[in-house]
Amino acid sequence: MDGPDPRRDGGPERPRTADAAGLERDDSRPTVATFLSSLVPAALARRAVAVSIATDRDVYARDEPVDISIDFENRLPVPISVPTPRRRRWGWTIDGDLEGSDERRYVPERPSTFRFRGGERKRVRVTWNGRLERTDGDRRESVVPDPGTYELRAFVATGADRHRPSDGTTIRLE
Repeated sequence: MDGPDPRRDGGPERPRTADAAGLERDDSRPTVATFLSSLVPAALARRAVAVSIATDRDVYARDEPVDISIDFENRLPVPISVPTPRRRRWGWTIDGDLEGSDERRYVPERPSTFRFRGGERKRVRVTWNGRLERTDGDRRESVVPDPGTYELRAFVATGADRHRPSDGTTIRLE
């Protein structure tokens, strides 16, 4: 098509937001879906999200990468918005260490929202490199974990004082 693009030239810029997978959406226009999601209380929205985490195997060699699949599903037929106290909308841990590291994470205090369409399922795939990151003052070290059983957990980052949808699975390192 020739000529100016009305979406780029002369029109007001619309605010865009990104969901957990980094997909941008245009939230500037109210829709029936955004109206319906505003009717679902935050407490119900938090409980409507089902989280599941899985790996491709149960047993891995030490220092071997682990492929992780995380699903977030809105079990309601209407759109929902789950408020989060910080920019982080979701996360995963291994034996309680966020993304396998004991390093303190600095996440802006600005609240965010994890949005779902009615019945929507979001899938995220991550790979844990098989090592634990350890910090001691200014020193940082990548450590191969000891053989044994480790728990992987995925969660919606709703805050410590709220219901936190989550799921866990275990793997064994040999």
